[in-house]
Amino acid sequence: MRGAGGLTAIATARLSSPLFPFPLLFSPQTQNKLTHLTPLEQDAESKKRVKGLEAQKANILAARTVARILRSSLGPKGMDKMLQSPDGDLTISNDGATILEQMEVENQIGKLLVELSRSQDHEIGDGTTGVVVLAGSLLEQAEVLLDRGMHPIRIGEGFEMAAKVAHETLDSISEKFDFSKENLEPLVNTCMTTLSSKIVNRCKREMAEYCVKAVMAVADLERKDVNLDLIKVEGKVGGSIEDTQLVYGIVIDKDMSHPQMPKNIKDAKIAILTCPFEPPKPKTKHKVDIDTVEKYEKLAETEQKYFADMIQQCKDSGANLIICQWGFDDEANHMLYKNDLPAIRWVGGVEIELIAMATGGRIVPRFVELSEGKLGKAGTVREVSFGTTKESMIVIEDCANSKAVTILVRGGNRMILEETKRSLHDALCVARNLVKDNSIVYGGGSAEIACSLAVEAAADKIKGVEQYAMRAFADALDAIPLALAENSGLASIESLTKVKSQQVSEGNRRLGIDCKDAGTNDMKDQNVFETLIGKKQQMMLATQVVKMILKIDDVITPSGYA
Repeated sequence: MRGAGGLTAIATARLSSPLFPFPLLFSPQTQNKLTHLTPLEQDAESKKRVKGLEAQKANILAARTVARILRSSLGPKGMDKMLQSPDGDLTISNDGATILEQMEVENQIGKLLVELSRSQDHEIGDGTTGVVVLAGSLLEQAEVLLDRGMHPIRIGEGFEMAAKVAHETLDSISEKFDFSKENLEPLVNTCMTTLSSKIVNRCKREMAEYCVKAVMAVADLERKDVNLDLIKVEGKVGGSIEDTQLVYGIVIDKDMSHPQMPKNIKDAKIAILTCPFEPPKPKTKHKVDIDTVEKYEKLAETEQKYFADMIQQCKDSGANLIICQWGFDDEANHMLYKNDLPAIRWVGGVEIELIAMATGGRIVPRFVELSEGKLGKAGTVREVSFGTTKESMIVIEDCANSKAVTILVRGGNRMILEETKRSLHDALCVARNLVKDNSIVYGGGSAEIACSLAVEAAADKIKGVEQYAMRAFADALDAIPLALAENSGLASIESLTKVKSQQVSEGNRRLGIDCKDAGTNDMKDQNVFETLIGKKQQMMLATQVVKMILKIDDVITPSGYA
């Protein structure tokens, strides 16, 4: 070390930042500047950035990984996935939306595909697997074009142009079919196509009929509208899937509050209450001192009078059945039984509303408001027992507003029950879509092959670089029939090229992959239909999401050191 007039002392400083793990030589002034960064500099240091082509490729890889998981679940021979939640609950399903919801995808681009599947489920109800497989295939083709140096915006524009051609092709190959309340066969066939890839495929005919009858029971054919809220799918573990039944009314998983109350009530006049069967409680904190027998007896007598007044008000209105949202204690229960007034307690808010809609009753919040005009009416209310377990459910039939229906699903265990309910939901949505718009296209990949051929032909007329993106879109559409053939155990490329050449030579747009080994590729002969609105939505949603992913060229994420 030199004197005061000499050189400045050099200090060896190890920086605290993990970006500089090795000791470096800095003067104290420089060291002070580096170790005291401004908030903006510290924020920039705690972030990780991926830019340009690298970002686009990372995004495409994430989306393709998610799509690849669902690819093997597509079609009638698709495989199921078993998913375990953090608390140990198991879900077995091949429904695309359910699988992605349960997977808990953390990657942000992966989450876009989860939302894509959810959008298809909310809007159409079916085709949730196909839309993700198509999006993954489009991104795969886009990656090839990016490697060739094509700009992502031009790729997106080419995909949009191709999607427009595909929509026009779908409109041209679609067919309308007429159905009525007497002729439901076309609707049943389309619902059977939806159910053929589900766990219920061995009894898909019966299930499809239940779904169509349920939709027709609540449909307003003049306005072409269906309120699915009026269709309730209720499950009860036990029995087999074949024991599933359609009830023209409402089924609630409750029983009569007292075991000796009547189990079968004809011409039921139902009081629907949201007020509890108990004496009123003071709003403030209170304390009651009872120091003599007389006081206790007076308190018990007052309580009984409250119960007696409540029951009398119900009887005066003409009600012969009470449905209450809240519970009541043993004393109230006993008094209801003694007064021959059957009651059902702890009925949930959603079920209460459905019962009110079905029976034409009003929900009554206070006993004093109860009157004959507010009672719901039903032909029969009965308690049904299952098996040897003595488990029971209440069935409300022949309601005043008979539009509400229930499909009561049975199954060997909870997993089968839940998957059956999801399958029936898809079929109900398909039947609803057909009531709204009765246009169909043929399934088995025939629509995708027809669109692929049309897009390829249209690409030849385009002069700009978008023609390459359009051809890539046509190749991506082939992913659906390829996956169908692969999952059915067929030679995928051979099956696809054979059907494609047949469509070109014969001009028959109904030819698709023969997944069922029926001996014919004509989907009309196999009765394999899909809704036009569902197929259009698939292509539109997949194209929009792919275009959005391609436009991302800079990904900034918090660093692990932050």
